Amino acid sequence: MNASLHIKRRYRTIWISDIHLGTRGCKADDLLEFLKVTESETLYLVGDIIDGWRLRRSWYWPQSHNDVVQKLLRKARKGTRVVFVPGNHDEFARDYHGLLFGDIQVVTTILHDTADGKRLLVLHGDAFDGVVKHARWLAHLGDSAYTMALALNHWLNVVRRALGFPYWSLSAYLKHKVKNAVQYIASFEDAMAEEARRHGADGVVCGHIHHAEKRDVNGVLYCNDGDWVESCTALAENFDGSLEIIRWLEVEENTCAYSSSPMHGSLKSTASSAPSTP
Repeated sequence: MNASLHIKRRYRTIWISDIHLGTRGCKADDLLEFLKVTESETLYLVGDIIDGWRLRRSWYWPQSHNDVVQKLLRKARKGTRVVFVPGNHDEFARDYHGLLFGDIQVVTTILHDTADGKRLLVLHGDAFDGVVKHARWLAHLGDSAYTMALALNHWLNVVRRALGFPYWSLSAYLKHKVKNAVQYIASFEDAMAEEARRHGADGVVCGHIHHAEKRDVNGVLYCNDGDWVESCTALAENFDGSLEIIRWLEVEENTCAYSSSPMHGSLKSTASSAPSTP
């Protein structure tokens, strides 16, 4: 998509997470397009921005991944408040809590106040994942299997594009269909909502499970900004305090189709609280 054809979309706040720079599954080019055509007063990086687990096993760092880092640093230099909340894959950064890295603030958790007065707890969420917390070896095993699923997903979508079909995430589809995975997501959401309540917050924004969502969980607003290896999603706060999930692959597809018509319009967000379907 040619971003120069579109007026920038402005938000009060944007949350993104689970980019996994340093892996072949990272959709860095899509993220770069998103960062180019969106602006916000505050940008939260909610963990797993860099995949230290994968980089320790094998080095993979193409130019597009470096471009993402440079774009984030440039946003911070030009006045966007950028806050990095490390996750389990970039847990090395947790040692730098409270410090600035190239104008980017590093914190383990933070409270965000929306324009309409809601207080949101922002954290990655891995501390509430029993596998990561109590069985690190199993988490690494699952990470390897997940990487294989992403590789299969890539070639599946090469064929789908050749046949004229839109992008579809096999790994996300399997995750949302397997009974144990569905139960895991529900338990994770409950735990995150309870943590927000413990902090006296009205809601929580997290990442970690690669499943974008915005819904009420027992009276607490639960928001997950998704990921940039499968669904390419973000959470955004408008200037009136309302929140929406941006499903970037749908936005790109709709915008490209729209811009091919005689009239050209500005970027339009796709807001939804339901998972993408094939």
